[in-house]
Amino acid sequence: MSFFHPAHGDGTGRFGRFGGQYVPEALVAAIDELTVAYDKARHDEAFAAELTDLLENYAGRPTPLTEVPRFAEAVGARVFLKREDLNHTGSHKLNNALGQALLAKRMGKPRVIAETGAGQHGVATATACALLGIDCTVYMGTLDIERQALNVARMRILGTEVVAVPTGAGTLKDAINEAFRDWVANVDSTHYLFGTAAGPHPFPTIVRDLQRVVGVEAREQIQRRTGRLPDAVVACVGGGSNAIGAFHPFLDDAGTRLIGCEAAGDGVETGRHAATFAGGKVGVLHGSRSYVLQDEDGQTRETHSISAGLDYAGVGPEHSHLRDSGRAEYVPVTDDEAMAALRLLARTEGIIPAIESSHALAGAIKLNADLGEVVLINLSGRGDKDMDTAAGYFDLVGE
Repeated sequence: MSFFHPAHGDGTGRFGRFGGQYVPEALVAAIDELTVAYDKARHDEAFAAELTDLLENYAGRPTPLTEVPRFAEAVGARVFLKREDLNHTGSHKLNNALGQALLAKRMGKPRVIAETGAGQHGVATATACALLGIDCTVYMGTLDIERQALNVARMRILGTEVVAVPTGAGTLKDAINEAFRDWVANVDSTHYLFGTAAGPHPFPTIVRDLQRVVGVEAREQIQRRTGRLPDAVVACVGGGSNAIGAFHPFLDDAGTRLIGCEAAGDGVETGRHAATFAGGKVGVLHGSRSYVLQDEDGQTRETHSISAGLDYAGVGPEHSHLRDSGRAEYVPVTDDEAMAALRLLARTEGIIPAIESSHALAGAIKLNADLGEVVLINLSGRGDKDMDTAAGYFDLVGE
């Protein structure tokens, strides 16, 4: 498949009034080097062939499309899950990690750094670096280390150094801050393997292109299974990598609604949430212009979500453009709604989803009959890593 898509975006990292590059002077040369290297790679058939081989024979693509009729009773439509939870390492994150690790090798960078919230991007990056023989360091907030201990152990056994970030709320935003500081200090030897479709140009485009494989496969699979396109594609949104990958191949299909589900935590009205669109305004975070959760002084607000992977104060700039242009819709989903959907899928279909993905499941239930007859939900990851959180939430010990 082609990893280059010239439409939707002006090629300079701007999506309407969003995106761009807001970086310190020390990073300008590295950003320029990455932009040139990626532009060459995405037009290079050898790069595409090497990545395609890894996706098929290492990651396990294509991932299947599973119809879930018992769960679908709660949605009121035929529901199909795109099973990124069955990708090697358990989430969509490996698609991006393999592509960027190959790019780092092409650029002659012997070291990769990354940030992670739920740990899935960290595990995927550690896996890709182990495979390709690249030194790897992953930054992770202390709160996320506590609630994602299994993924910390997975990264360490793969040979990656996991650095705890105690500043701020100890979540993804703080880990990204520390990763940027490392990159500024070690830019000559290090590639920052950014995990979501946010950050300065060209990261939103790189991550989008490398995750498009999700939507490309799903679009072909659902037409083969149902003879038609879906009425809606639903995905969870933190930074937005799995959602933009699922949405992008459907952008020109006017009859298909694109619906992102963001983390409303305890409820948008409580202030304890990570619902960037429902509670944010336009600003700059981590190198790009997008919607950001801010206080009255314009400072980035602390966030809350039961899902470490969605606990982020910003969102990718292409999502902001899709939202303002009306092409995509974004709905808030609370912790309680997501956890109820997690348990429902587990008990009706024998599939334990990640808490991130459970926000998409809950969003589909919430919208119910409005979604049409055929609904595609991107199941971005599996729930093994979230069992401590789920056991505590449902009081399963001794149940």
